[in-house]
Amino acid sequence: MANEALVIGGVEVKKGTFNTINIPLPKLYNTPTNLHLNVIRGRKDGPIVFISAALHGDELNGIEIIRRLKKLNLLKKIRGTLILVPAVNVYGMMNLSRYLPDRRDLNRSFPGSSKGSLAGRIAKIFFDEVVLKCSLGIDLHTGSIHKTNLPQIRTNLDNEYTAKLAKAFEAPVVLHSALLDGSMRAEAQQNGVPILLYEAGEALRFDESSIRIGVKGIINVLRANGNLPKVTKKETKKKTPIVTRTSKWIRSSHSGILRTVKKLGDIVENDDVLAYIDDPLEDVSHEIKAPFNGVVIGKSQIPLAQEGDAIFHIANITNLNIAEDKIEYFSEDAIQQSEFDELHNEEIIE
Repeated sequence: MANEALVIGGVEVKKGTFNTINIPLPKLYNTPTNLHLNVIRGRKDGPIVFISAALHGDELNGIEIIRRLKKLNLLKKIRGTLILVPAVNVYGMMNLSRYLPDRRDLNRSFPGSSKGSLAGRIAKIFFDEVVLKCSLGIDLHTGSIHKTNLPQIRTNLDNEYTAKLAKAFEAPVVLHSALLDGSMRAEAQQNGVPILLYEAGEALRFDESSIRIGVKGIINVLRANGNLPKVTKKETKKKTPIVTRTSKWIRSSHSGILRTVKKLGDIVENDDVLAYIDDPLEDVSHEIKAPFNGVVIGKSQIPLAQEGDAIFHIANITNLNIAEDKIEYFSEDAIQQSEFDELHNEEIIE
């Protein structure tokens, strides 16, 4: 694949070039809309990798991650090709919505159809023009509306290649994730294109820590994948993520006012109180407890809960002592900032 002519959206991408490509999408009430791509092809052959964001239109962190990534002078050393897609669901982004104007979820519409719904047509264009031309993808997400996620990589841990790259990303948590019918990741894997899914932060919000971890993580993966040269200077100690195969959303047993005790990234033991649900009219409280040992990787952000609402997402961990050591760097914000500043100062075009 790397040695062949590369044509995207009818544009031939030549070696040693930086290209901006706009692929026409279906018009919205006669307003022209494009799928905007930046394609960086190195002079030397190597893997073709795509980085995509805003598959759900309200998930904005990935847009900023790609904007900062694109500024890195280091990308001049790219081997192979990097395809940057900052907003796949441009319709949802314009409307501050997770979904398309017809309320369909684009990430349940793959591989798509040129004669199908709006979602199917967009999925078909993105899948054919980008996904199928790559050997690896990194898809950037956040939590859904009013929920936030600890930075984490989700992938197929049974695949030695993606498991290795997931750990190289150096997010706090790596989670084995089942494939969902109609998702981009499921269809890509069936077509031989493995995907790393980065989940971090909250919809409609920028989270600086999640953005920094995302930029640095993508660079780490590109180095591990052979798209960028290895670090020549003395390396800092590598961060080892928590790796787990199972997780569970803990749901509210009652309706009322949510009073949380645990925060994102906290290590919890079985039966630890995670939160209280307080009755707003009577002096009654109900405990929400952890069902097993683990780490909080997702949580609700609003102080209102209806019975059955998903409140905490807990990743199952067997050895809490090791997990606590591994998660510690996530809370050391000064270290994160210094590492990102070092990357910025050395490798970003001024």
